[in-house]
Amino acid sequence: MEAIGGKRSWRADKLDHLGSSIFAEVGVWKAEARRNGRDIIDLSIGSPDLGPSEEIRRALAESAMKETSYSYPGTPGTTALRQAAAEWMRYRFGVELNPREEIVSLMGSQDGLSHLAQAVCDPGDLAIVPNPGYPIYTGALALAGLRSWLLPLREENGFLPDLTAIPEEVWREARFILLNIPGNPASARADLAFFERLIAYAKRYGVLVVHDLAYSEMGFDGYRPVSIFQAEGALEQAVEFHSFSKSFNMAGCRIGFLAGNREAVGALRELKENIDFGVFEPVQEAAVAALRQAMAAGEAGGPDAGSAGVGRLYERRRDLLIEALAREGWAVPKPAATMFAWTRLPEGFRHLSSREFARGLLAATGVAVIPGDAFGSEGEGYVRIALVGGEERLLTAAKRIGGYLRENAK
Repeated sequence: MEAIGGKRSWRADKLDHLGSSIFAEVGVWKAEARRNGRDIIDLSIGSPDLGPSEEIRRALAESAMKETSYSYPGTPGTTALRQAAAEWMRYRFGVELNPREEIVSLMGSQDGLSHLAQAVCDPGDLAIVPNPGYPIYTGALALAGLRSWLLPLREENGFLPDLTAIPEEVWREARFILLNIPGNPASARADLAFFERLIAYAKRYGVLVVHDLAYSEMGFDGYRPVSIFQAEGALEQAVEFHSFSKSFNMAGCRIGFLAGNREAVGALRELKENIDFGVFEPVQEAAVAALRQAMAAGEAGGPDAGSAGVGRLYERRRDLLIEALAREGWAVPKPAATMFAWTRLPEGFRHLSSREFARGLLAATGVAVIPGDAFGSEGEGYVRIALVGGEERLLTAAKRIGGYLRENAK
């Protein structure tokens, strides 16, 4: 039967504001390159290529074998997970959190990021988000029916936001400001003084600060990323996302937590109680094992924060790849943190768009990177390179890129 008024579309108009998934688009490019016989070195997606420690895997396996682990786990997270998260926040950052009211578990931080706007805002509200920034930041606003004010992150400021450049009328109208330091794609480095200034602005205008600290254990050259709660008064004005994906190589487990202001944390918990039943309990037990292993290793003088040396691993990869690219003629700035390098297109290719460069590089060499415009208009002219894969593969990627640059520069 034909619908009254003509054919209906079963796709919501708001999906038009999400944009295309760049990862799916690059996936099509990779498939095309494979069909053409290219060996793909995938430096596009920031997915850890190593697994979690044996202790974490054992905790997951043992819990999964318990018959009692298969009931609904509960949205807030187990008492054990929230208590361990609070202990880790005290150990790592010296901050005190109430595990019952100021922490909620998540199916990865992207789960929380995609739902928080719906929990703390109403359609039509305004939020400040970084440009360039991870795509879910603006995507979450579109799904919640919010308006966005894009805060430019520019190279001349070290990709840190200039808080003084935000117009007063924007501060007055905004419900929240979302920042990601150290960030994806640009790994800006900030000290405690920056967060103190941010909290001062937020308090003055009554704005919630949302800080995505997914890369807390990936600081390089002695830099240890800062929690916003180390700034005085932040617990009254901010929430912070933490992820196990990068710090503990648990990306496939989908586990993280939101901490901070109890009203905002409670709002997200209330929303999630209506849309999911929480994280599989064995995954939560694995997360508890990860946090306890981190604290124990740190107390014993092990790797920074005890997170299995993840920061040192990516620092070695960073140095290896960037030094190799420099020998091939591409001067890529060294990131201060994270698992990504963010760089301008090389000399001789700046007449191209980011997508033209990334697609041409992949087609000719099999090396996949992400074009910068996928992260916002301020990303045009840049690409993001993930520090994933073994060292030999990274060196091979650099050689292939060097050959491409020499043969195609204009």
